[in-house]
Amino acid sequence: MASQQSRILLVTDINPQSKLFIEHLQQQLGHAVTATETEAMPDLTVDNILVILDLDHLSEAGMQKWQAAVDGKDNISLAAFNVRGEDHAVELLSSLNLQGIFYRNDSVELICKGIEALQSGSLWMSRALMSRMIQLLRRQQMNSYRPACGLTQRELEIIGLLGTGATNAEIAEKLFVSEHTVKSHLYNIFRKIKVHNRLQAMNWARRNLFSVPPSYKRETRH
Repeated sequence: MASQQSRILLVTDINPQSKLFIEHLQQQLGHAVTATETEAMPDLTVDNILVILDLDHLSEAGMQKWQAAVDGKDNISLAAFNVRGEDHAVELLSSLNLQGIFYRNDSVELICKGIEALQSGSLWMSRALMSRMIQLLRRQQMNSYRPACGLTQRELEIIGLLGTGATNAEIAEKLFVSEHTVKSHLYNIFRKIKVHNRLQAMNWARRNLFSVPPSYKRETRH
């Protein structure tokens, strides 16, 4: 994003507490901060915008909705606020393209410093988090597209689609197989990588596979 001052949009539940927080931000930053309800979607096509997602009031689906809304827009930076801790941050960064991470215990002064850094085009994450993400990326690169734990190529395709949030029906449609076949593959995948559900399988894939091959990436819905 350009270095010029950007509009700040806080996606949160608008209540007395959030209004007080916004007043503090405005006093510290010296310019306006706009708030919008978590389900609202304002015009994102004008100006440079820093969107800050309040995770205390956004579901996983809500976060993905905002990510989809800003994808491909060079004028928008996305940050997360009220992140629970470093583990939560790593989980978020595996599915969201975030430029900034603000923890629950961050002071208003530190948050303002981070906002100013984001407005100048820099990332805002702790050094420990950046180091952890680099180590994770290196480990994933070593395993990139390699058969792991005895998974077949078809099973790697399915676990890749699983990581995009695709349903069994969507996976079946993408791979031109039946839902029954997908369920059978998922059973074998869970057994081989020693997990019990889809979420655990997705977390395993994020730790052990570098990325999903382009031909298997899920298309954004409109």
